Amino acid sequence: MVADVIGFDTESKPTFTKGEISGGPHLIQLATDDKAYLYPITNRQALDDLRAILESLQVLKVGFGLRDDLRRLQSKLEICPVHVLDLAIALRQEKRADVGAKAAVARFFGQRLQKSKKTATTNWSNPFLTERQMLYAANDAQVALRVYRSWQQVSITAPV
Repeated sequence: MVADVIGFDTESKPTFTKGEISGGPHLIQLATDDKAYLYPITNRQALDDLRAILESLQVLKVGFGLRDDLRRLQSKLEICPVHVLDLAIALRQEKRADVGAKAAVARFFGQRLQKSKKTATTNWSNPFLTERQMLYAANDAQVALRVYRSWQQVSITAPV
C-alpha cells in the first residue's frame, strides 16, 4: 500500500453492560483513494504490517473520533500511531463541538451519509464478518479520506 494519506478507523465489539470493558479493537480499517483494507486483529502477521503503516511518519492517517481508537491500539496491541489527524477536531472551525462524519459529508458533498446503528453495534470480534459489516467498515475509512481530500482542496490552511 503506497499512499501519502490514508483513511483510518477501528471497530470493536460493543459493550452493553455497565462496567464491561471492550476487548477491542477487533478490526482495523485503512483506505487509499481507490481501495479499502480490512484487517481482523486475529491475524498476527497483519499486525506487523499495520504497525509499520500506523507508526510511519511518511503516511498521514485521517479519521473521525480517533481518541479511543488510538488509546486502544496502544494499550491492547502496543501500536503507537503517529502522524494522525482527527478530522472531528480539525473541522470544528470556531465551534467547540466535534464534527462527525455525517456532518462532514453534508458540508463537503451536500449528501446524507447513512450509517446503520444496527450494523455499528454488531459483534466485530466474529471471525467472519457479514457483507454489511465489511461495507460499513470500509465506508468509515473511505469517507474520512474523501472528506480530507475535499477539505484540502477548498482550504489552503489544511494540514499536510
